[in-house]
Formats: sequence, C-alpha cells, structure tokens
Amino acid sequence: MSGYVDAHHHIWRQADLPWLVGPMQPRIFGPYEPIRRDYPIEEYLQDIAGSGVAQSVYVQTNWAKDGFEDEAAWVQRIADRHGFPHAIVAYADLAVDDARPQFDRLARYPLMRGVRMQLHWHDNPLYRFAASPDLCSVPKIRANIARLADYGWSFDLQVFAPQMAGAAALAESCPSVTFILQHAGMLEDLSPAGREQWRAGMQRLAACRNVVSKLSGLGTFIRRNDPAHVADVVRETIGMFGAERCLFGSNFPIEKLWTEYRALVAAYEAAIEDLDERARMQIMGETARRVYRLG
Repeated sequence: MSGYVDAHHHIWRQADLPWLVGPMQPRIFGPYEPIRRDYPIEEYLQDIAGSGVAQSVYVQTNWAKDGFEDEAAWVQRIADRHGFPHAIVAYADLAVDDARPQFDRLARYPLMRGVRMQLHWHDNPLYRFAASPDLCSVPKIRANIARLADYGWSFDLQVFAPQMAGAAALAESCPSVTFILQHAGMLEDLSPAGREQWRAGMQRLAACRNVVSKLSGLGTFIRRNDPAHVADVVRETIGMFGAERCLFGSNFPIEKLWTEYRALVAAYEAAIEDLDERARMQIMGETARRVYRLG
C-alpha cells in the first residue's frame, strides 16, 4: 500500500519549547537528549522517505501557553512552503470560561482541524501532565470542547486507563465533536490487572460512536519499537473500535529516540497484515483523511 497518513507527528524549534530549554525535565518517554534540538520539516520529510506516507497531521508540542497562535501560524507557514503537513491540531486553554476567543484566533489558519489540551494524569509524577485526574468532568472544559463543533474541529483526547470512564462521559456530553484518542489509550501497566483496566476503559470509549483511536506512541513506555507489542495493542484496539475508527500515527520525533520511521511503519504493517485490504486502507489512511478532513 501507499498513500498512508501519519496522523500524529511533530516538528519543532527548540527555542519555542519550554521543556527543551534549560535543565532537562523528566518526560513520559524517558531521556531525550538526542531530540533536544530543532526537528525541522526537512528532517521529517527525510525520515518518512520510502515509507508510503503521503499526508500528515501536526499535533501541538506544548509551546508556552500564550504562544498557542504563534505555533499554529508557524506550522501553517511551513505547510505553505513545503506542502507538509496537511492539517494542524493546535493547543487551546480549555479551562477558561470561554475558549472561543482562542478558537477565533486559530481559525485564521486554513489547516486548523482540531485542538489538543492534554488531560492525562497518573499516580506516577513522571507520567503526570494534567493538574488533576478529573479534568474530563470540569464543566468549563466540557463546555469549551462542545464549542469545537461550531468550528468543525475535533478534540485529541489523551488520558490513562483510570480516566477513561470520565473521558467516555465527556464524549457522550459532546455528541457533535469527534474525539481522537491518543496513543490507543496509553497502555503503560502491562501487568494482567493493568491490561484488564485498559481493556475495560477502551471498551467503554469504543461504545461512544464519536470516539476513534489513534494507533501511535506505542513505544512510549517500553522505550523501543517492539513489533509483538505493537501487534498486541493494535489488534485489540481494532477489535474494539473497528478499522473504520482506527488510524495510524508515528509520534515522530519522539519514537525516533528508539527506532527509524520505516521500521515503525513496518511494525504496523505486520500487525494488520491479516486484515483485508479495505481495513488496512482505513487504518493507514482513510480514517485519518475522514476525521481530519484532509484534501
């Protein structure tokens, strides 16, 4: 197959990212010295060469909060010059009373397709991002996510398994918004109990027809590209959501810490090789084109 869509990647300038300047801050994906530098679009295009990827979606990288529009504007300029990426998922602070002034500023950029504010919280401080575990139930956040429908935008949802029931309730409260679950629910506890909690939460989310799952970032907690692990998570997720609600994403350059792009794509291709051609096309491109409205 060719014509793949990478539905989750980043490019960045080190100077714009607080977590890449100054002393190294602990991150969920471990030590990151090799990517404490600019990761420009030219390098990304070299990385994807020969992989079959024809389109891509840029997902925000946590610039300083007041720079949310600057990030979208910069990515739009990159796309105008290079033809990549093909869509932007930007940041907005959804904890304010009304996020529409932020949305109006972001709407100036033609490639805007969605918003991500990371909601994941964990008992382990190294895995924790959000200020509290229950942001999915905060009325202001729910109201602002519901307002995304007026712009035709999706919400990139990032939570851990214990938060999934609340996330499903959030999705049910915003039926006109498509929720794109990051990294297949971020399975980090590989014990039998941890897997069962993840599986139960994923089934709860899969019952929400406006939730799709992004198959990305699966090396985050094992810090390697393990085709057997990828296949395990991918096949279970597809079994719950269906191919028409699953989409591939690379999470590059994060996964560049432990693998090359073509090796990552090969792991996903192997994971879905037993599916029919229609299902493979959905997972590797068609679902992303639909939910992110790619031309």
